[in-house]
Amino acid sequence: MGRSFRSLILVVVLQVAAIGNAPAAQGRDTVLIGYEPGTIVVETSERRLYYGLEKGQSVSYPVAVGKAGKTWTGVAHIQGKFLNPAWSPPEEIRRDKPNLPDVIPGGTPENPMGVAAMTLNPGEYAIHGTNAPSSIGHFASYGCIRMHNHDIMDLYQRVDVGTPVVVLR
Repeated sequence: MGRSFRSLILVVVLQVAAIGNAPAAQGRDTVLIGYEPGTIVVETSERRLYYGLEKGQSVSYPVAVGKAGKTWTGVAHIQGKFLNPAWSPPEEIRRDKPNLPDVIPGGTPENPMGVAAMTLNPGEYAIHGTNAPSSIGHFASYGCIRMHNHDIMDLYQRVDVGTPVVVLR
């Protein structure tokens, strides 16, 4: 093997390794991961949300998930769907941030829910947009699943109340 051929192989190996270690905040994509059609699966460690389609495909979205001590796993269902929702901070957030108002109106820049939210049953959690897009791809929330506003609108159109949601480690 010539020197330049070995250098080319090394570059290709490094590029493949870089792709495998790409940050979780990459954009929306359709992937061959066969989750049950019509099911939302959140892979917390990957900071990705998958929505199962037909033929072994899933739509993959980058998300922000719960910060240290705020992550959770389990099965839930979409309980409600809301556009430009108002937000009332849960008690846990209010303890950490006592100066928050009781209600932040929907559609305002201060509202952390973004353009849409889908509440989960059971619990006080939601899958929602965000007013902090730089948080996507990180462990950043109090347990909610944050999405870019354009991604929550895409998912919002795909799912119905009652859609199963599985949150994995």
